[in-house]
Amino acid sequence: MEKHYLLSGEAIEQLIDWEYNAGCIASDRITVDGCKVGYFSREEPLANMPDSGWRFWSGDESDEYASDVGNFTVFNTNTICNYDREIIPFLEAPCGCEFVRDETIVAHFAPDNELAFAWLVETNPDLLARVGE
Repeated sequence: MEKHYLLSGEAIEQLIDWEYNAGCIASDRITVDGCKVGYFSREEPLANMPDSGWRFWSGDESDEYASDVGNFTVFNTNTICNYDREIIPFLEAPCGCEFVRDETIVAHFAPDNELAFAWLVETNPDLLARVGE
């Protein structure tokens, strides 16, 4: 089945220009259905691949939805920034960080994710002011 992405290739702007502007995996709930990024995590990049390690979910995917690889696509990380620009300040977080969005704040570190908290405190105190537990 052909996917109909919310943004056309012509609509994608160059928003980031940094070494991690490689591939990422994103849920169709974001790129097809237009949901904001609700959960995002950075894993170790896949070996020998142009992979940033970032994985983006809307956060409302059911187990059944998530188990179907057809509901996810590999994109350039810049493309997902065009779907949700509020993720950009978090993109330099190290592997192992997880962030969750709720109704009141852009994102907060996922429960028990001390690495994400430490990264925010050390490198991004201005962003930490927008983040809560």
